[in-house]
Amino acid sequence: MFARAYFLWLLLLVPLILAGYALLRRARRARIRRFGDEKLVAALMPSWSSAKGWWRTVLFCIGFACFAIGLARPLLGAKLVERETKGAEIMICLDVSNSMLAQDYSPDRLSRAKLAISRIVDRLDGDRIGLIIFAGTSFVQLPITTDYVSAKMFLNMIDTQSVPVQGTAIGDAILTAAKSFSVQSEKSRAIIVITDGENHEDDPVEAARQVASTGIRVYTVGVGSLRGQPIPLDGDLMKDKDGNIVVTRLDEETLKRVASEGNGAYVHAGSEEFGLNPILSEIRKLEDERFNSTVFEEYDEQYMYFFAAALFFFVLEMLVGERRAKRRLFDEK
Repeated sequence: MFARAYFLWLLLLVPLILAGYALLRRARRARIRRFGDEKLVAALMPSWSSAKGWWRTVLFCIGFACFAIGLARPLLGAKLVERETKGAEIMICLDVSNSMLAQDYSPDRLSRAKLAISRIVDRLDGDRIGLIIFAGTSFVQLPITTDYVSAKMFLNMIDTQSVPVQGTAIGDAILTAAKSFSVQSEKSRAIIVITDGENHEDDPVEAARQVASTGIRVYTVGVGSLRGQPIPLDGDLMKDKDGNIVVTRLDEETLKRVASEGNGAYVHAGSEEFGLNPILSEIRKLEDERFNSTVFEEYDEQYMYFFAAALFFFVLEMLVGERRAKRRLFDEK
């Protein structure tokens, strides 16, 4: 198993290096033939070794392959372990519509929300977290998990282009989140909706009412200012079809109604305290859920051995031939 398997794509460069060197050798022989017989030219250059050139190239490729495998971080010794954890299951619904680019927070609403979520993930201990992103529609960005490293990785990948359909379908996001909890979860389930509240697609209040009837609590975090802000887009300000600058305003009333019907609470995100910390405190007052999960444990990192092998072959490549040590790989003058 590899912790960063994408680095293994570098191994595709090895046959390219060998093929490139072969082409260079072929081009060199063609140049020699223009001067005369190859055997005669070789006799005039007794210090030049054809075999050493290939040895150096092969040694370099082996070292490069070891280096690439080391970057991929091979793991050995892992085993499956059944573990019981307890905590809550939390689905976060994050608005990624263009209105989240407004800059009434620094640097903008979406970036500030992602930072707040990242900090909350750092506080989790045994709780499960999932991530829904939505604009005109919604989908699961991260299924419910205790893998907090993956949660932060998926969070960093989010931007306003993550959902191709623009709009703000809060109700659809709530219903998608409700379907995404694990089958083990029955008691401590919560949905946190982070949005400016400008819903244009559906009825989020009715969606919260439906979800609350199944025991799931719905919390809302209002992002934005009541007076409104323009939306930066492609180096300009977003405008409507009539050429007027679009101003996005926080719809607190809708978000308060959603939280009320969802048996949760509404928080207006501030510049210092975004609002997720008090919500997390409320969720932790609920009865903890117990989960049985199968996880990998006891990984043994192997990357250092491959880095050592890579260094060995790189040094050996430079030492092949006394006068080859300080020359470039394909320099055969």
